Amino acid sequence: MSALSRQQVVDKLVSRLGGEPEDRVIAIVGATGVGKSSVADSVARALDAEIVSADSMQVYRGMDIGTAKVAEAERGVPYHCLDLVDPGQPYSAALFQRDARKAIEDIHARGKRVIMCGGTGLYVRAALDDMRFPAGEQVANPVRERYERIAAEEGPERLHAMLAEVDPDSAALIHPNNVRRVVRAFEMLDEGVSYAEQNSGFDSFSPYYDSLYFGLVMDTDRLYAAIDRRVDAMMEAGLLDEVAGLVDRGFADAITSSQAIGYKEFLPVLAGEGSLEEAVESVKRSTRRYSKRQRTWFKRDPRIEWFEV
Repeated sequence: MSALSRQQVVDKLVSRLGGEPEDRVIAIVGATGVGKSSVADSVARALDAEIVSADSMQVYRGMDIGTAKVAEAERGVPYHCLDLVDPGQPYSAALFQRDARKAIEDIHARGKRVIMCGGTGLYVRAALDDMRFPAGEQVANPVRERYERIAAEEGPERLHAMLAEVDPDSAALIHPNNVRRVVRAFEMLDEGVSYAEQNSGFDSFSPYYDSLYFGLVMDTDRLYAAIDRRVDAMMEAGLLDEVAGLVDRGFADAITSSQAIGYKEFLPVLAGEGSLEEAVESVKRSTRRYSKRQRTWFKRDPRIEWFEV
């Protein structure tokens, strides 16, 4: 696979997709920092398409710079599934499936093409594949509250041991300290679904929409350098002020989650307990690790046609 410029990738995709049916969904995926958004926007302009974002953090309002959300002034076409909820409001792949499919149906009803662009692999699959989620994943429920209370009062190890007693296969797949996933396994059991059984389904690919998948990949050293440059650009664009604004609005707890890379690292800085330089380096390091997990996820999908950029 020979490396191409981003413009060459755009040209190849536009040429390739010109004759495809307009109701075929185009997915452009890959690791953070590889250039998905710019490629997707250019392709969408050329094909008169609209973009559905598949990013688990870009659904949050006010989290713009740190999530690399394309600024409104720079969007060449309509974007969907951005700014859906406030930080801290429960959101999930099941809710994204609902929202993304609603957007896709609306776009198709208007005779436009859909380009799904994003790096959250589970969200891409939730929207485009025939994945079934228990109803409890969409809203808070008493079962979740009960097991979260057990974890808080008796500890994560006790909760994990309880799961091992009733569903050892699922318990074997989940780290004892991953309380959120252990609780989810109990919720699924309450609805007659095994976490282990659903997890095994991730390796099978049953399409819900007729789709084509294209992935962007970059040499690791160049990708990591691009990530470092992007974080520096985020700082220049006012990322620290964005984090401070979220804290002032009462969202400090919401941005401490493990997913909130680029936000949680700055809370000690704002509290006067850490240096800005250490926080920036932590963001770069965490983003590089996240990009590796993204590449591992997408490489399991044999449907993706890859372009090295």
